[in-house]
Amino acid sequence: MEIKERRGLIEPDNKEISVRRQCELLGLNRSNVYYEPVGVTEERLRLMHRVDEIFTEYPFYGSRRIQETLEREGIRVGRERVQRYMREMGLRAIYPKRSLSKRHPGYKIYPYLLRDKEISGPNAVWVTDITYLRLKRGFVYLTATIDWYSRYVVSWRISNTMEVTFCVEALEAALEKGSPEIFNSDQGSQFTSDEFTGTLLRKRIAISMDGRGRAFDNIFRFFSQLVNKN
Repeated sequence: MEIKERRGLIEPDNKEISVRRQCELLGLNRSNVYYEPVGVTEERLRLMHRVDEIFTEYPFYGSRRIQETLEREGIRVGRERVQRYMREMGLRAIYPKRSLSKRHPGYKIYPYLLRDKEISGPNAVWVTDITYLRLKRGFVYLTATIDWYSRYVVSWRISNTMEVTFCVEALEAALEKGSPEIFNSDQGSQFTSDEFTGTLLRKRIAISMDGRGRAFDNIFRFFSQLVNKN
């Protein structure tokens, strides 16, 4: 089926399936839906497509970070233009809310290992947490693994439930890229569960847990810094 025919199947007013999801199901890029009116240049379409690709890979990026990425690629474009494209395509950077992870009384709590510890390089400590993201029609949960030293987002997953599965999936995806000496989290039930801690123990990774929500230890601080740079 041609792109034009598939684009004709999009239902912007469908309340059950978002335009973004419809594009995924039809194998369309959002730029194909929003950006083929009369007079639009091929160059502009290519830029829209690249903005969409960057956002899909880095959903924490706002217009400033996307503009910086484009400039590193040799594409000179103003931030206002990037903002306009993002707005027209319905792209919004992830803005985190406070952590929702809750403690489970039946799971083992591991000691906090980062007190007075000097972290001098990458892969010394990774941190994780759960937050929720407000969307146009509700919200979803986000978990991510971040390298403490470099603040690199090693992995992330989104889910519509708080089940441990998506946290374990994010952890396993991160461990495919490397392994830290220490893995730090709060004492939420997802992170104290046997599935989660067992994955770390099998890799001989030291487990650190912080129950007091220290600002530097909580991943929410890292998310906030990423958002503020946008």
